[in-house]
Amino acid sequence: MVQTPRFLTIPDVAEILNTSAAQVRALLFSGDLRGIKIGGRGQWRVEVSELEAYIQRQYARTDQLTRQGSPEHDPPVGG
Repeated sequence: MVQTPRFLTIPDVAEILNTSAAQVRALLFSGDLRGIKIGGRGQWRVEVSELEAYIQRQYARTDQLTRQGSPEHDPPVGG
């Protein structure tokens, strides 16, 4: 039985969110995404539950913007 890891690396998070490692670092530095630094080199790790919480917050934020009908937050036409 394969055990799901508790913590993800920055590349893991980037793959899940389909974004760049630099964007994940920006989310960590801004505090939008919670993570921890471990080891002497301060490598970042993100707990799976924190990533899920971040995703849920983004869905809630998107829902709120959609209800407001803000045109600058509309998805692009044709894409």
